[in-house]
Order: sequence, then structure tokens, then C-alpha cells
Amino acid sequence: MLTKQQKRKQQTLAAGLLMAASVHLFAESGSLEFDENRNSSRLLPCPASPNCVSSLVVEDSSHTVEPFVLSGSSENAWGLLRAAVLSLPRTKIVAEEPGYLHAETRSALFGFVDHLEFEVDTTKGIINVRSASVTGYGDFGVNRRRVEKLRQILAEKGGD
Repeated sequence: MLTKQQKRKQQTLAAGLLMAASVHLFAESGSLEFDENRNSSRLLPCPASPNCVSSLVVEDSSHTVEPFVLSGSSENAWGLLRAAVLSLPRTKIVAEEPGYLHAETRSALFGFVDHLEFEVDTTKGIINVRSASVTGYGDFGVNRRRVEKLRQILAEKGGD
């Protein structure tokens, strides 16, 4: 008879294998590449695949998230956002310019990379956000949950 811990390990392994099979099934359908040479003053649009969310999407609610609202100075809000991003597990900042930040987050099980980008729009008093999977078709809602987790962290720290 298996112990509870052994059963949990088996269930975790089975879930991982199911996820791997799902990712493999959809992996050919919607690959995104980050172009280091593009103009970083604009976030890329989301593809048709359901593995991306952005505050710049208006025509498709399945990809839409609200931007982060600047409260106080943009420098203070940016510092809070930067700290919140770095608090996410397996996340590192890979590019930063005035008013623009690009981070990468890796999934715990397989190390899949997601891009997380932010751009300040001082005229509207917001920080636009885009979170997208690099490979695969679907993301099981991971990108949306990541953005909302950041929103929660910022709210707790007196930001958004």
C-alpha cells in the first residue's frame, strides 16, 4: 500500500506528464520570438493563440488585461513594479530602459520561457503590460494569473 506522500508524488508525476503531452501537442501552433532589435517603445501585439495577455488589446477580451495605474510619481511606481517583478519565482529582468522593462519567467516543471514586458505611458498615467508564452499554443491561464498576481503585490505595497 502506498503512503500519502507516495500517492502525491505519483499524482504530481502524472499531472506533469499530462502537461508535457499537452504542451507537445500544441507546441507547433503559436511560437513567439522576442526580437532584441525591435523598437522597445511599443509592446508587441498578442497572437491569435490563447497564450498571451496585454493591456493594449481592445478587440479581444480573451487577451485583454487592465494596465497598471500610476499612483504617485512614475519613478516610485516603476520602482515598486520592478521589485514586484523580481519577487516572482524564476523571474529575471533581461532588458531595462527608461520607461520599459522586459523580464523572463521560467515554468517550474519544464523551464518554458514567458516574456513579461512593461511600458510607461505618462500621458495616460498608466503602465502597459504584456505577458506571453514563447512556445506552445495555450498557457492554461498562466500569463493572466501572473499579471493579476503583480497587480495584487502592487496593491499591497501601495501601488496600482
